[in-house]
Amino acid sequence: MIGGPHDEAGSGPQLDFVETFDDPRLDDTRWVPHYLPQWTTAERSSARYDLDEDGLLLRIDVDQPAWREEDGGFRVSNIQTGTFSGAIGSEIGTHRHVPGIRVRTPVPTRRLWTPTSGSVEATLEASADPTCMLAIWLVGFEASSPVDSGEICIAELFGNLIATDASTVRLGVKAINDPRLTTDVVDVTLPFDATEPHAYGAEWSADGVRFLIDGQLVRTVDQGVHYPMQLMIDLFEFRPDGPVDATAYPKQARIRSVRGYRREARA
Repeated sequence: MIGGPHDEAGSGPQLDFVETFDDPRLDDTRWVPHYLPQWTTAERSSARYDLDEDGLLLRIDVDQPAWREEDGGFRVSNIQTGTFSGAIGSEIGTHRHVPGIRVRTPVPTRRLWTPTSGSVEATLEASADPTCMLAIWLVGFEASSPVDSGEICIAELFGNLIATDASTVRLGVKAINDPRLTTDVVDVTLPFDATEPHAYGAEWSADGVRFLIDGQLVRTVDQGVHYPMQLMIDLFEFRPDGPVDATAYPKQARIRSVRGYRREARA
């Protein structure tokens, strides 16, 4: 379990984000059910999902439009803990993943959960479909500075790298547009089936990032991140060109729970 006791100064891990998806509707004080909506249109960024007794089930449906045709036509259903952008036509917004990207749909600044340091853990069930990836990231919010844009890749779970006896987890730090960071991402293969529930987490501060799976430390990166980050959890489909088999849909992955801790001292 990620987290821990408070230290004497009151700046230790403080649980302030708990989501078990028990309500019949997604909590809009915690989540935006769109994937980086500023760079595309609302129809294309909108998540498809169901809520049931086991949590939130992300879906990719056969009729789901591509997020942005310029990015290769992938589909995505995502929930995230904030939004930020500049005016239409500007290059201002969270997660400028390609050079020259411009705002198509301006969004309000919403800081639902954007800690500067702390820890987060999500219990996930990935898809073994070879065209899919389930991912959990922290990305720089960028509202204070465009260089505050690094990414903590907590887990990327590609369906073609999942088997009943072993699964590969991609994790690490990505510089994106932060010149203070160097991209350092590796693949870690572990003896479990990622379609079953497993907890993926990270602890981060200005000193570095620790990556944990099922509560066990699997990697440390000595690169610090200390600016507001938003959490994103998403199911991607990298749909091949040509006709699709409608019977293969919906494609699904599950989020059972999310817990987040801040390390900032409280007054």
